[in-house]
Amino acid sequence: MFARSAFRAAQPLKRSLLSTRSYATEPPKAGSNTLAIAAAGALGIGGVGYFYLNSAEPKKIEQKAKEELHKIAGGPKSAFTGGDQGFVSLLLKDVEVINHNTKKFVFALPEDDMVSGLHIASALLTKFVPEGEKAVLRPYTPTSDEDSKGYLELIVKKYPGGPMSTHLHDMTPGQRLDFKGPLPKYPWAPNKHEHIALVAGGTGITPMYQLIRAIFSNPDDKTKVTLIFGNVTEEDILLKRELAHIENTYPQRFRAFYVLDSPPKEWAGNKGHITKDLLKTVLPEPKEGNIKIFVCGPPGLYKAISGTKVSPKDQGELSGILKELGYTEEQVYKF
Repeated sequence: MFARSAFRAAQPLKRSLLSTRSYATEPPKAGSNTLAIAAAGALGIGGVGYFYLNSAEPKKIEQKAKEELHKIAGGPKSAFTGGDQGFVSLLLKDVEVINHNTKKFVFALPEDDMVSGLHIASALLTKFVPEGEKAVLRPYTPTSDEDSKGYLELIVKKYPGGPMSTHLHDMTPGQRLDFKGPLPKYPWAPNKHEHIALVAGGTGITPMYQLIRAIFSNPDDKTKVTLIFGNVTEEDILLKRELAHIENTYPQRFRAFYVLDSPPKEWAGNKGHITKDLLKTVLPEPKEGNIKIFVCGPPGLYKAISGTKVSPKDQGELSGILKELGYTEEQVYKF
């Protein structure tokens, strides 16, 4: 009797949730207790609603309610749920050397059937505490698919003097690292823009790849994508095989332009830095319509292309080449 009544009560709730879902990357609204109270009522658990309303730890009850709703909807559990969850310790399962200064790290999620809980576009905050020093924090965008169960992957380039990248490159399988998230970035939805351009340098490709993967894995998303990717050498081009596969599969919608500081003699692509002339040639026109330009890379790239961000929540003024070409602040997003 209990199971039947709980199931009947859950159906309208499930329909309501699906019909009112907002962008997954939006942070939870403070003080919203509706979800937990509704879940308690739908599940028919005696006393839960009263306990929730009178508990000194409502956040924990709300989190439990979210987990129960996932079970009702049939979705996998998320390792990272944001809000007050705090840091989650993950076990390093495997390390793969990609090139002379870049490695891929595979971390196990707390449970084998969990997904990361990341959405498009979002990242994770990593943390470690050197002995006797302050905590080191650094955001990274995983390169594994958001639907992958039981693990996540990071591609990390080791920078001279970079405390987190150095720490990661010194790690061996069996050690642990703390993660927190998701950190919401740009809230993506299918066909949000007709054409997007991605200007990346080095490991700045990782949030771009998250966007690219989401767009071309969704048959309903018809967005056109242009990638301009700058690196020092050909060996430094990360995810090139994956990007080439997407370009070969969707040649009318995805174009990639590679720029190398130190190209080999047989290099047929662009040489030097990402220039104004190159961007003027390959980017969608500022007045073309519903477009968006995304920028991510080292400080020098931001300074030259778009200007730097003031903070994670303040994009700062638009400057550099994109401003010179006539783009507006509303048309540019800095990861």
